[in-house]
Amino acid sequence: MSWTFGRKLGVGFGLSVLMLVLVAVVAYRSIDGLIDNNARVTHTHSVLEKIASTLSLVKDAETGQRGFIITGDPTFAEPYEAATRGIRAELAELRRLTADNPRQLRRLEEFEVALRGKLDQLKQAMEERQRSGMEAGLRSVQSGVGKQYMDDIRRISAEMEREERGLLDQRTTAAEAGGRGAKLAVGVGALLSFVLVTVAGVMLTRSLSAQLGSAVTRIRSSSAELQAAATQQASGSREQLSATTEVATTIRELLATSRQITDSAQRVTRVAEETVSGARSGSDIVEGARDTIEAIKRQMDVVVGHMLELGKKSQQAGGILDLVNELSEQTNILAINATIEAAGAGESGRRFAVVADEIRKLADRVGGSTKEIRAIVDAMRAAVNTTVMATESGVKTVDAGTARFADVTTSFERIATLVSSTTEAAREIELSTKQQATAVEQVSSAIGNVAQATREADASAKQTLQAASELTELSRSLLRLVDADAA
Repeated sequence: MSWTFGRKLGVGFGLSVLMLVLVAVVAYRSIDGLIDNNARVTHTHSVLEKIASTLSLVKDAETGQRGFIITGDPTFAEPYEAATRGIRAELAELRRLTADNPRQLRRLEEFEVALRGKLDQLKQAMEERQRSGMEAGLRSVQSGVGKQYMDDIRRISAEMEREERGLLDQRTTAAEAGGRGAKLAVGVGALLSFVLVTVAGVMLTRSLSAQLGSAVTRIRSSSAELQAAATQQASGSREQLSATTEVATTIRELLATSRQITDSAQRVTRVAEETVSGARSGSDIVEGARDTIEAIKRQMDVVVGHMLELGKKSQQAGGILDLVNELSEQTNILAINATIEAAGAGESGRRFAVVADEIRKLADRVGGSTKEIRAIVDAMRAAVNTTVMATESGVKTVDAGTARFADVTTSFERIATLVSSTTEAAREIELSTKQQATAVEQVSSAIGNVAQATREADASAKQTLQAASELTELSRSLLRLVDADAA
């Protein structure tokens, strides 16, 4: 099976890492066992220490009791008091430390019974000394009960020590065995790892040398071909760059000419647009004047209509005045008749005669006013007729002016049309020149891009040539690394 260099390297390092992991696991388990055994050994030493300290406290209590019995001084009882308190704490700690060992717990119970008996005997002797004197205290000590309790305490503590020392020997042996196993596992694993890494390194070196030698040979051949191609490419790029530079110069001159033509066309277009604007402005003014005259004509027609209507109204007013005049004359006649009848009626018709006289006077005033109003209406009717005639003459004049303004408007529209045609032609010329200038700019831009591409191709060819040279040198260096004789 043909494996790649990466796969071979991965397999070699994978096996090495696997061996290191196995060695690490074995070492970890061995060290964990050692730590556990050390903890157990420390635990055994703690139990032995507590047993020894408890015995020491019992001896301190016995010493304090003897001093008190001999001297009777309470200060000699202080070691007894301190030992009593310390024994309680030590027993509690011993019970905690031996909780995992049933045999030691049974011995500890016997130990506590003996301790309580010993402490009670000590206390009793001290109380006898305090009550009855030293002789009574000495008799309590000489009774032998305290000695029996003390023998039991020593015996039980010795059994507990033997148990713990046996456990200590076992755990020490296990710790030594675990340490030897850990050293053996680490040593064998390290040796196997060294052998495996050495074999893998030799195989990888041989495989790498063979593969790199073949690859370097191919690289040298390819780099030589690449160098020749890069040289040809650089020569062609320089020739193409020279040609594109000449074309770019010609295009720039053509672009300048096109821009001058465009500027001239733009000036012609602006002049034509200004002419069109002036013609349209004159046409607008004429249109405004014609509209104003038409508005005046319409107002005069309205005035004529109103005047005619006013003439009709004045005729109607004259008819009404005739009726009023007739009524005033009849009223005057009636008033005269009433005055005559009142005069014939004598004294009783005098008041009626006064009223009739007033009515007659009123009728006379109405008749006079009617005559004045008729004169005013006649004058108004004459003025209206004169105004109507003058207005009709003005309307005819306005009609003639409107016709002339229409001719002027037509002339301005014809001028504007001709100027618009000229402007459109100028715009077409300007658009054509702009398009030509745009096309020339695009050609110039394209030529510039071609020149830039040519320069980049030239630079790329130089870089390729340099890279080919470096690749050739690199292939030689690799070949010297693989096989110094071949280089």
